[in-house]
Amino acid sequence: MNHFEKSVQDVIAARSSCRSYIEDPIPIEKQNKINDFFKDHITGPFHSTARFILVSATKDDTDALKNLGTYGFIKGASGFIIGAVDKHSEKNMEDYGYVMEKIILLATDLELGTCWIGGSFNKSSFAQKMDIKDNEMLPAVAAIGNKREKRTAVDSIIRWAAGSKNRQPGEHLFFSDTLETPLTQKMAGDYALPLEMVRLGPSASNKQPWRIVKDNNQPIFHFYLQRSKSYSRNFKLLKWADLQRIDMGIAMCHFELSANEIGLNGRWHVADPELSNVPEDIEYSVTWIGQDHANR
Repeated sequence: MNHFEKSVQDVIAARSSCRSYIEDPIPIEKQNKINDFFKDHITGPFHSTARFILVSATKDDTDALKNLGTYGFIKGASGFIIGAVDKHSEKNMEDYGYVMEKIILLATDLELGTCWIGGSFNKSSFAQKMDIKDNEMLPAVAAIGNKREKRTAVDSIIRWAAGSKNRQPGEHLFFSDTLETPLTQKMAGDYALPLEMVRLGPSASNKQPWRIVKDNNQPIFHFYLQRSKSYSRNFKLLKWADLQRIDMGIAMCHFELSANEIGLNGRWHVADPELSNVPEDIEYSVTWIGQDHANR
C-alpha cells in the first residue's frame, strides 16, 4: 500500500540529503502524519521491531553531532527522527534501515528535508530522549526540518566531497547469474525501475555497497553487500552501528516499494545461492522472490 501522495519513484527521485534548514517549526499537521506513520511501521522484513519518535532539536543534539565528520555541519534542523531496535535480532540493521527509510520517504513526500546520520548514539542526548532500554541500540538518527530552496555553499561543498551526484552506473551494481555479467535493462525487464530506485538510494559516504544478481529468466534477485574496509573498521573499533547493513535495508525498501507500486509483488527470503567466484569483500544478504515464484 502506497502511503504517499506522490508516486514512489517521484518521492525517491526527490529525496536528497539536506544539511541546511529554515529554522521554523515543522507544521503540526505534518508532525501528526509522521507520528501516525510511526504507529503502523515498526517492523522490517526480518521481523525486528523498532520504535521511533520525532523530537525538537536542542543544543545537546547539535553537540552530539560535532564529532561525526560532515554531520557536524547540519544547520537549522527543526527536529530529529530517533529510533531504537533490538540489539540481539540477527538482521536488526537491515530492518532498521528499511523502516527508517520509509519514514524519510514520507517526510520527503511532505516536502520536508531530511538527512541520515550514522555514528555512535547509545550514550548521547538522543538515547536519553529515546529512553533506550538495555536490549536496544540506537543505530542512526535523521535530521528533519523545512528545507531551504537553495543550498548553502557549505552544503554544496559537502555534497561534492561525498560524491552525492556521482552514483555508479547500473552495470557496476546489477548482474545476471554471476557477479561477472552486467545486467542490461532488457534483461531486467519490468524490474529495471525498482533497480534504478535502488541505485538512487542514499548510502554511507555514497559507497553504494549493493550488488544485485538476477537469476536468468526468473524474477529472483539476490542482494549482496560489498564491504568497505573503512566502515568495517569504524563500526568495530568505534562501536558504531554497521552502517552498510543499514544501507542494505534502504535498498530493500526502495526495491520493494517501487516494485509493489507497478504490480510486481513478491517476498524476501534468506537462502544463499552460493554463487561461484564471489570476492572476499562481498557477502550475501537476502533474496527477493518475485510473484511468479513467491509461493513455491
